Amino acid sequence: MNVKKTIFPWYGIFGLALIAIGELLLYLDCSVVPVYFTPLAWSGYILFVDGLNYRVRGESLIRNRAKAFLVMLPWSVLCWLVFELYNLHMQNWIYVGLPQNLVARSIGYVWSFATILPAVLETADLLQPLFQKFRVRPRKISRTELYLYMSLGFLCLALPALFSHSTARYLILFVWLGFAFLLEPINYLLGGRSLFRYFEEGELKQLLSLMLSGLVCGFLWEFWNYWAEAKWTYNLPFSWAGPRIFEMPLLGFLGFIPFAVECHAMQNYLLALLNRGRTLAHHPVVESL
Repeated sequence: MNVKKTIFPWYGIFGLALIAIGELLLYLDCSVVPVYFTPLAWSGYILFVDGLNYRVRGESLIRNRAKAFLVMLPWSVLCWLVFELYNLHMQNWIYVGLPQNLVARSIGYVWSFATILPAVLETADLLQPLFQKFRVRPRKISRTELYLYMSLGFLCLALPALFSHSTARYLILFVWLGFAFLLEPINYLLGGRSLFRYFEEGELKQLLSLMLSGLVCGFLWEFWNYWAEAKWTYNLPFSWAGPRIFEMPLLGFLGFIPFAVECHAMQNYLLALLNRGRTLAHHPVVESL
């Protein structure tokens, strides 16, 4: 491997410093940092993990797939707004401590939402080597299976809208599953990157790294959110969901697992459309433009 590629990039060090400085300024209650602490910490995290990916794997999203990274930022905002639309009906979480000024509040929303997909997918890229040996017997995925999964995904996404708020608020798991079931088959049919294509090759590292990424990012989301001034809190109806860790009931962390798979499905759906089915290498979680 080229020695130059193994050097830890400067922006990764900057990202780690950004997290450390943010933590210090949060502790000192300095200026606007408590309000924007969550997106600040995640921006540093994304830069740091991308640097780790470049150091460990010799390539990374920012260094080698910059166009995909730049497209991912506004797409991440749009994707999360879809979940916010669901939450308007389900009301499972609310935001508190937000700036009164609409411009300042909007900056926080956009900045925070833009970090979601990069955080999950960068982390999954970093974790892939842990699951390199996890394989199953390769088999062809039939179109019938793909259409069944698409139908299941559509049903999952439609169900919450068919019930009143009092019932729909119990159906949040269907939202976390629906886009994965719907979009992964579509990505396959469009010729883009899809977990189903990996399954045909007997590979599980992509799925398992995404699932673990969901748990890692979920823990960090809740940890950094807990200390921030502008934050979200939950109004989940499950009294049996266990004690709260930060703001999230214990069992609620399981929802981050399918959500990470949805992040993969959503990002690669967009790129499948933009790439128009062009054949691409299969080792990263996110394809390039």
